[in-house]
Amino acid sequence: MSVIVVEPRPSPVDKACGEGLMPGGLAALNGLGVDPQGVPLRGIAYVGRDCRAEAVFRTGPGRGVRRTALHAGLVARAREAGTQWAAGRVTEVGQDGDGVFANGIRARWMVAADGLHSPMRRRLGITAVAGSPRRFGVRRHFGTPAWSEFVEVWWAAAGEAYVTPVSEDVVGVAILGDGRVGLESFPGLASRLAGAPLLGPVRGAGPLRQVVSRRVCGRVLFVGDSAGYEDALTGEGISLAVRQAGAAVDALAAGEPARYERAWRRITREYRLLTRALVLATVPAPMRRAIVPLSARLPGLFGTIVNRLAR
Repeated sequence: MSVIVVEPRPSPVDKACGEGLMPGGLAALNGLGVDPQGVPLRGIAYVGRDCRAEAVFRTGPGRGVRRTALHAGLVARAREAGTQWAAGRVTEVGQDGDGVFANGIRARWMVAADGLHSPMRRRLGITAVAGSPRRFGVRRHFGTPAWSEFVEVWWAAAGEAYVTPVSEDVVGVAILGDGRVGLESFPGLASRLAGAPLLGPVRGAGPLRQVVSRRVCGRVLFVGDSAGYEDALTGEGISLAVRQAGAAVDALAAGEPARYERAWRRITREYRLLTRALVLATVPAPMRRAIVPLSARLPGLFGTIVNRLAR
């Protein structure tokens, strides 16, 4: 198959992102020939007011990677593979029994990977609704040396802060919550970051949960966040997107786009169930207060859950 990528923005593209590649996501990228520079991550640490729980990745380290470095690596590899590129934004699409046409381009198939609030879904009449609880994400970078080899998840009453080292002297902080929670909700983290310069713009996204009715519309297939999304709590976005892309290519190579819908449900089933369960379980205030102490008291269970989600 030959491929034309239509992209409205210059590379590399930045976006709100936790910037922690789980071991499974890193392996999936390496399998594509993409190996972005970053900082090794030993595992996940939950941090509470009075205690800390750590789970080490059993299959090797993950990696903290700036989103722009990841995007640049993906673009470079795609160009090496012979893709063509067209600058522009797809504003209309049509299809018939033999192909799809958009922006003056005609092809046999279209793969739409246009994000959480996909404009292409709306143009094709695919229903998508924001689920509950409504959670939003905000990411910023601080100029300070990393103090941990783990992705630290700091828990507060209304949200979580994910701290990921992305270089020797920069950490990314992504805060997830109801849109009102900020760094001041995490006094221990705020104290650690006191005096560190804020680098670059603050970026946000949300509401995060998007319940999408279907992922195939004739000759158009949806991949990545545009296909439906639960939450950023478990950090599986990249590994899931690569697996979805592989399933989409398999379905199109076979000339059976409907096969992708079934494959998507199979690929994302565990992620959807576990992530949804964790989000709902940590809505009640007593559970939010208990999550870190419980994880510290049950390190085996905590480690098992982390490594299931890190595959």
